[in-house]
Amino acid sequence: MVAVKAGQAAAFLKTPEARFTAYLLFGTDQGLVSERAANLAKAISSHDSTPGEIVRLDEIDIENDPDRLSIELFTMPMFGGRKIVRVSTGKRINAAMLKPYAVAKDIAGVLIVEAGNLKRDDGMRLAFEKSANAAAIPCYIDDTRGLGDVIREILEQNRLTITPGARQLLMSRLGADRVMSRGEIEKLALYARDTGQISEDDVDTVVGDAAELTIDRIVMATASGDSPRAVRELSRALAAGENAQNIISAIQRYFVRLHRLRTSIESGQSVDAAIGELRPAVHFKVKDALAAQCRAWRTEMLDVALGGIATAARNARVSSALEDMLTERLILSLSRLPAAGARSAR
Repeated sequence: MVAVKAGQAAAFLKTPEARFTAYLLFGTDQGLVSERAANLAKAISSHDSTPGEIVRLDEIDIENDPDRLSIELFTMPMFGGRKIVRVSTGKRINAAMLKPYAVAKDIAGVLIVEAGNLKRDDGMRLAFEKSANAAAIPCYIDDTRGLGDVIREILEQNRLTITPGARQLLMSRLGADRVMSRGEIEKLALYARDTGQISEDDVDTVVGDAAELTIDRIVMATASGDSPRAVRELSRALAAGENAQNIISAIQRYFVRLHRLRTSIESGQSVDAAIGELRPAVHFKVKDALAAQCRAWRTEMLDVALGGIATAARNARVSSALEDMLTERLILSLSRLPAAGARSAR
């Protein structure tokens, strides 16, 4: 029976025991879940006398072959080395499907499950915690100590130091997601690699606010019609403590700007010229995505979108207990509008 505490997770995963054949990694920090799952798979593979093969299965794999997971886990590889199978929970890869593997005693391989935040009484979490062959590892948003370890690790690798003020500023801009935090620190290290020491100006120049970056991704995915990504980023932001009403406000500001752009284009301006006149200027990394959105959204569609956003904002203020659900419903309806408009035009 192994229920690992959050503070013990890093040490527990550093030297995985051979007796465990199933691991469940879950929590609010999906970046940390993914990072730990990848590192765990590599550690298990490297510790075997013959390195095991790491296999990643998704919903489509299971849909095409419902027995695929059992075949991978119960079949002994011909040339030795345990097969390590990584899966993420979803519609088909759910508790009913995975619980038997948590208690099975004859698995030839190793199962690593990545899940979202699970309550203490969640059936899958309990199955992994109570089994002698499995372990459940929580992955929560980085605290100060966790972030400090990541910063120290990356800076030491790059032979860099950081001033106390810069460190404090950097810590304040990280923490919403482990993968995003690591990416920002690595970007900062690359920027300052020739200076030897990171200053506050370096941090201010390179590292964006984590919450703002998360909301930007929600907005861009929504306006681009990518509903799966928009919902995924929304779940990540809400789990990190972001306020749903702030997200709705950000979506509203963006769509007002998109409406103005589309009006300029329909008045005779080219897409590039209309975008070029925006102030503040559009970052080059999102210019192509914005241009595609300008072509996908017609003015009448944007009128409908802005009306829906206003309604969602009003309802969220009146019923704050429902604001998370209202926000998710809003981004789903908005992200589906471009495709609906295209079908209508055809």
